[in-house]
Amino acid sequence: MSSPGSLLGDETGGAGSADPAEAPIARHLLPFTAARAASGTLCVGGVDLVELAASVGTPVFVYDEEHLRIKCREAVTSFGPGVAYGTKAFLCKAMASLAAEEGMWLDVSTGGELAVALAARVPPHRLVLHGNNKSEAELRAAVAAGVGRIVVDSFDEIARLRALAAAGAIAAVGRPVQALVRVTPGVEAHTHEYVMTGQEDSKFGFSLASGAAGSAVEALRRIEGIRFAGVHTHVGSQIFRVDVYARAIALLAPFLERHRVSELCIGGGLGVAYLNSEQAPSMAEWAATTRSACAEAGISATVRVTAEPGRSIVATAGMTLYRVGTVKVLEGLRTYVSVDGGMSDNPRPVLYGSGYEAFLPRAPAAARPLGVRLVGKHCESGDVLVENARLPSDLVVGDVVATPVTGAYGYAMASNYNRLGRPPVVFVANGQARVVVRRETIEDLLGLEP
Repeated sequence: MSSPGSLLGDETGGAGSADPAEAPIARHLLPFTAARAASGTLCVGGVDLVELAASVGTPVFVYDEEHLRIKCREAVTSFGPGVAYGTKAFLCKAMASLAAEEGMWLDVSTGGELAVALAARVPPHRLVLHGNNKSEAELRAAVAAGVGRIVVDSFDEIARLRALAAAGAIAAVGRPVQALVRVTPGVEAHTHEYVMTGQEDSKFGFSLASGAAGSAVEALRRIEGIRFAGVHTHVGSQIFRVDVYARAIALLAPFLERHRVSELCIGGGLGVAYLNSEQAPSMAEWAATTRSACAEAGISATVRVTAEPGRSIVATAGMTLYRVGTVKVLEGLRTYVSVDGGMSDNPRPVLYGSGYEAFLPRAPAAARPLGVRLVGKHCESGDVLVENARLPSDLVVGDVVATPVTGAYGYAMASNYNRLGRPPVVFVANGQARVVVRRETIEDLLGLEP
């Protein structure tokens, strides 16, 4: 097998093609250990993907474990202690353990995510609880577990914390609960409206401009057993222009000084490349912009500045393998290629119009002159995985098709629509594949019904 850093083919024009649209899949969209075997097939973590699909079945989510570890280390190096992995991007016990082993904290946003992190034996003091509508039960569980931070999002939540304090639930822990106030700075990120969160009109956080954020800080400081530790902000997801973080920091700086804030978390949202033509900022660039913006805004160097990367940790580490079941040529219109998954394992194209690439792991360096609409098997015309997919012209029924950069929000957002079982999750490393989440069965689907 060639070395992990070797090119998979001519990325500028493709094997035997002068058209950039027909080029092989770009190297930067593949996991770090991706390389071609002597046979020409693609291996990740030393595991042949075509053979893996045959052994575990399709669809299947495949993650490069070394890629995950490298990205976690990069986050810790870039932002330092307290940087947290945003688990909403992808969470299972194996991922929680891996992130913790590499020095990251974990950001959880529901009782379920909290339970998974605790089951993975992540130290509770390295957990951050988020959520715009935390229930009393979720808050009680977080307090009892001893989570490191609770990010407070509403006055109703403050009332719930006050009630827990009055009932003795906070005192029973024996130490103060560290709380951050989520502040909406009034910054609109250049991204899809569904994943914009820093603008005034948002379901998240307390408005900076209206004074609600300041009122929240004062209310928290009046609750016995609660320590106001700092500010959290998040401007959106899939952000390519890191200057948006600098603008948010500049707006927040006077607030931080006025309330003697000792900690600032800038959230997550760093974008990743999904298409051959895209390039994204690095974690180091994001961190450098953040540090520079804090210095320019006069924020004290004693303020701990952290972040919560999620997508940028896991997206490119993962891909989804499908098997082609139908090739339908509509003369004069288009060719439909149907696979054995679809919107139930990747709803992002339907939700956000997200673009993806596709390729054949049996020939990753091949040109892709065949234009098709890659679709799933669901009873929806909108069940489209890749609207304008490019594939090799020798595509046949039974081929394994891969969509790269599905490590974030594929498994995390998967559903049982049309009663399909969710695909398994497989980690690959050092020539070995291990199933970290098994495939759902018919018995699983029927198990909740009496």
